[in-house]
Parts: sequence; structure tokens; C-alpha cells
Amino acid sequence: MTTPAPANPKGIGFRSERGPVLAAVMLSTSLVALDATIIATAVPSIVTDLGGFSQFPWLFSIYLLTQAVTAPLYGKFSDLLGRKPVMFFGIAVFLLGSVLCGAAWSMPVLIAARAVQGIGAGAIQPTSMTIIGDLYSVAERARVQGYLASVWAISSVVGPTLGGVFSEYLSWRWIFFVNLPLGAIAAWMLARKFKERVERKKHRIDFAGAALLTSGCSLIILGLLEGGVSWEWGSTPSLLIFGAGVLLLTGFVLVERRAAEPVLPLWVFSRRTLIGGNLISLVVGAVMMGLTSYLPSYVQGVLGTGALVAGFALAALTIGWPLAASLAGRVYMRIGFRDTALIGSGVIVLGTTLTTLLSKDSPVWNAAAAAFVLGVGLGLAASPTMVAVQSTVGWERRGVVTATNMFSRSLGSAIGAAVFGAIANATLADRFRDPPAEVAGQLPDSADATNLVLGGHVDGQSSGATDFVRNALFDATHNTFLALAAMAVLGVAVLLLMPRKTVELTFD
Repeated sequence: MTTPAPANPKGIGFRSERGPVLAAVMLSTSLVALDATIIATAVPSIVTDLGGFSQFPWLFSIYLLTQAVTAPLYGKFSDLLGRKPVMFFGIAVFLLGSVLCGAAWSMPVLIAARAVQGIGAGAIQPTSMTIIGDLYSVAERARVQGYLASVWAISSVVGPTLGGVFSEYLSWRWIFFVNLPLGAIAAWMLARKFKERVERKKHRIDFAGAALLTSGCSLIILGLLEGGVSWEWGSTPSLLIFGAGVLLLTGFVLVERRAAEPVLPLWVFSRRTLIGGNLISLVVGAVMMGLTSYLPSYVQGVLGTGALVAGFALAALTIGWPLAASLAGRVYMRIGFRDTALIGSGVIVLGTTLTTLLSKDSPVWNAAAAAFVLGVGLGLAASPTMVAVQSTVGWERRGVVTATNMFSRSLGSAIGAAVFGAIANATLADRFRDPPAEVAGQLPDSADATNLVLGGHVDGQSSGATDFVRNALFDATHNTFLALAAMAVLGVAVLLLMPRKTVELTFD
């Protein structure tokens, strides 16, 4: 069973009206969630207007990068200064980035503006989860986290739809301007309803540690996101980027050992509960990235459906997650955090196994069922471990551990993008290297041949060429699903690092 930390030893937040604060947090989270997906269907319109087709992947990479590397910093600042000012800062920076995105006149400017958005999102996401940890008891948090998960579920379906509607009937710029009223309402509700009392004292900000952590993590995540895409894994740029990142992070560790108030205390990486919780969060991020990236390609390219059907198949994941997260609280109050998460990890293994059994002619509902099972497993694994991490510390350290957990998930997404992308690209390259003679002259010279079966681009192509490409895409997605299953098994192993009983940590 569990022995949680005192709910709120400093009385912070007791005067807050929890319902309106939760609504404001969900609205703030929706800003981050929508902008992670809404831009996907607007890319063709953006490229037509601004040009820079070869640069558009950076619209996604830079957002993930800046969001991930700043999250640990905001976690520390929320412990020092309070949740409210950090949340306000995050919303303000996010809205500033939205204005800059909407006003962008070139692709490089839009990419830079997306980086600003990511810096704001890096504050909103972990601070939102920390506020929930402050205001709600251990028994209530899983249910409330289910509400937050439902925001991501709705956004994953609504986001691309809104992006397409704005791009077709208004302008792609409105996908960013729509954030302004939503952000203003969220900030207004937090200002009126969220009350906290923070013990004011002089702090020494660890600027050196912050700079080293941000720079080192940026290079590592950049190398993971762009390796094998912009440059070869074993190339000089790749080796230099990873080498510099490791050197900077080594310097960060040395600085943090001597810092009076380290921006990311090293004890976060020395406690079994925190290590296990962060590692499972990394696995969750990787599995999410793999499934969301390649299940739609399988449904659309191999099974021959449209993009809308492929999106609905993936949406089954976002239905299972909040449902399981809402029920997880009842389970972990009976059997504990780790055992609940172990059940969830077992369900994840089952879900990934179902993806490996998908064939070239499976019905679409099989893919949707696999996604739903995976969502249930992710909800049962992610929610208890997050609550366990938060429950091991008091208010003054909750921001740091929450942000570290969210950073681990973002890092897992970057690792997943790199590993699964490398597997899929290597499989496609191998298949296209030696095609049958009867279709060789009808194929592009690269994996771009998959366009023959994605989005319905089959006009003027022989059935032999499309069948060959469809088979190659099936092999690529199947190998990716096998890697997903291996990652899921790893998740079970890392959970064993967590102790069965979770107690509040003590510090010297």
C-alpha cells in the first residue's frame, strides 16, 4: 500500500475554488495539445504560402525540442516562486508565439515562432500537472488526470479537423490566432480563482546549471530527432552534436553538485520511485510516438482507407487512455502504485502484440481495437506512476519531480521518433533497392514511393507498382510494431525498479 506525502503542508491552494481552477488548467492544456496536432493538416497551405517544403518538419521538431528542454527549469521555478506566476508566464509566452506564428512571412520566421510557442508550452504542461497535485488528494488525482487525458484525446481528433477547416475556408494563420481568446480566458480564470501562499525568501538562481542543462538536452534531442533524416547517424555532424551534448550534460552534473539551489537536483535520479516513474514515462512517450506515427500509415497505405478513417482508428487510443486513467485511482488505492502500473504495462504488451498480428488485409476495426487496448494500458501505467512520483515529495519539490517526469516523456518521444523512423526507413530502403524488373521504372528513387499508396495518389500507376509499394509499407510498419512490442516489454522491466510501497522521501 502507499504512504503519501501530506496533501498540502503549507496550506497552498486551500482557498482556491477547485472546479474553476481545473477548468482553467484543462483549457491551458488544450492550447498545448491543439498546437501539437492542429498544424498537421495545414502544412500544404503553409508551404504553398511561405515555401520551404524541405524545412517544414522543423515546425514539429522545434516545438517538441523547446518544450522538452525547458520543462525541468519551469519545475524548479514553480517550486521557488509558486505555480501561478510560472503558469502566467507560460501562457503569455505561448500566446506571443501564437501571434508571431500567425504573422510569419517566411518559413524560417514561422519555425522561430514555433520555438517561442514551445518555450511557453514547456511551462504550461508540467505546471498544470503540478497544480493538480497540489489541489487534489492521492485518491482523486487519477480521476482528474483522466480529465486532462481527455483533453489530449479530444484535441487529437479536433485539432487536425480544425486545421483543415481553417486552411480551406479561412486561412492557416487562424490556427494560431484562435489561441488568443482561449489563453486569455484561462489566464483570467486562474487570476480570479487560483489562490496560493508562497513563502517568500531570497533565492539563488542556478543560471549556470540552467544554461548547461538546456544546451545539453537541446543537442541530444536535436540529434535524436534529425539523425538519419538531415544527416547520417555515423556522420561527422551527428557525432559532433551528440559529443557536445554529452560534454555539456557532464558539466551540468559537476555544477549541480556544488549549486546552493540546483535547478535540477541530482537526487531526482537517485531514488527508486523517481527512477522507475521517469523511465516508464520515457517508455510511454516512445510507444505513443511509434503508434501515432505509423498506425495511420498502415491503415491508410496498407489497408487502402482514407485519412479520415485512419484518424478514427488512432482515436481509439485516446478513448482508452482517459477511461483507464479515471479508473486507475480506485485500483491503486487497493493494490498500490507499482502493481497498478504493472497491470497497465501488461496491457500495453498485449496491445503492441495485437499490432504485430495485423496483416495486409486485416479489417480496420482490428487496428482500432489494438489502439484502444494500448490506450487502456497507457492510462493504467502513466497515471499511477505520475501520482507516485508526486506523492513522494512535499509541495516545495513537487514541481521539480513533475517536470522531470514530463521531460522524460518528451525525451521518450524523441527517442521513439529516431528509433522507429530509422527502422521504417531502413526497411523501405531495403525493399526499394532491388524492386522487380516490371515495376522498377515506375518507382521514384527513394522511399517517397510510398506516396503511391498514401492519400490516394494512384492515378496513372500500374497495379503492380502500387501492390509492390503497399507490401513494402506493410513490411516497414510491421517491423515498427515489432519494435513497439519490444519497447513495451522493456516497460515491464523498468517498473520493477519501483518499490512496492511508496513513501515520502527524506532529504538531508
